[in-house]
Amino acid sequence: MQFRKGGILSNKLTKIICNVVFLLLCIGLTFYFVFRGQDFQALAHYIANSSQSFWIAGFGLVVVYILFESIIFYYLLSVFNEKAHLGHCFLYSFVGFFFSLTTPGAMAGQPMQLLFMKRDGLNFSSCVVILLLVTIAFKSVLILIGLVVLVVQPPLVMALLEPIMGWFWLGMVLNAACVGGMLALVFIPSIAGSVAHGFINIAGVFAGKTRADVWHESIVTAMHNYSEVSSFVRKHPMVSANVMLLTIVQRCLLFAVTYVVFVSFGMYSVSLPETIMLQGSISLSADMLPLPGGLGISEHLYNVIFNPICGEALTTSTLVISRGLSFYAQLLVSALFTVVAYLRIFTVKKEAEE
Repeated sequence: MQFRKGGILSNKLTKIICNVVFLLLCIGLTFYFVFRGQDFQALAHYIANSSQSFWIAGFGLVVVYILFESIIFYYLLSVFNEKAHLGHCFLYSFVGFFFSLTTPGAMAGQPMQLLFMKRDGLNFSSCVVILLLVTIAFKSVLILIGLVVLVVQPPLVMALLEPIMGWFWLGMVLNAACVGGMLALVFIPSIAGSVAHGFINIAGVFAGKTRADVWHESIVTAMHNYSEVSSFVRKHPMVSANVMLLTIVQRCLLFAVTYVVFVSFGMYSVSLPETIMLQGSISLSADMLPLPGGLGISEHLYNVIFNPICGEALTTSTLVISRGLSFYAQLLVSALFTVVAYLRIFTVKKEAEE
């Protein structure tokens, strides 16, 4: 038994190390391709002559963007009659964004949020549905922006997006497929149950039949609660509509960071709505790719889109600040508060139980 526990811990540590190495590798390669062949004197000139006070506003938008998800959590927990603590909802958001930014395809964000929520004493089934609703809305906003671009077809936006339309359509298809699958999980509980039992059957090959049987029994109870929550969501469509509206505002806050950066460099050739559509299209294209935080592809698409109107040096300068705020600053702040979340929710509660 000791060996088994040690093996599990060893596997977790190995996975963490692999994720960190992969993240650092992606960052290193991204830096190399972004700065390769650049005129560093021109970059320094543009950055030194920008209005750096606007960057503080950009950082503020990033923080509000993260905390906006907390408002959505708080709202949904209240709707499902869960004991919601707004301060802890803030922490769940930071945890989710940290693990989403550091794992390929953001695959660890929601599972880690679920772990913290369950440790905090919240109902497991309610939290699963809440996280699915938040994720569905999060990805649906990108699809919505893509549809707005295709229907309205603003001349400048369409001209700038033309070189990356292949990536754009790939993002539309992948995100639509993902949203469709999650909608099925929320609104057809039998599918969610089948998926859960299927995962348990696979896990049972490694964990043993006895443990798998216990998990199957637990799932039956959990799925009963899940079905009740799912039924509530189906009968109250305004809940999903409110989440969608809040998420539209949330997403636009982050995309507006690029516009604030443009203004800091005295660049007004792209309006705020156009910037949101362009930055939303970049996120749509990169969102489902197996890269932490869309590293590499986001920078590449940004360069391709904005080079024609900014020139290479100015494009790279705005890219450095824009991604510095929207990714790296977000990563550092989320990392700090993830530590706070662990100390507050895991360590303090453990000491209280003892």
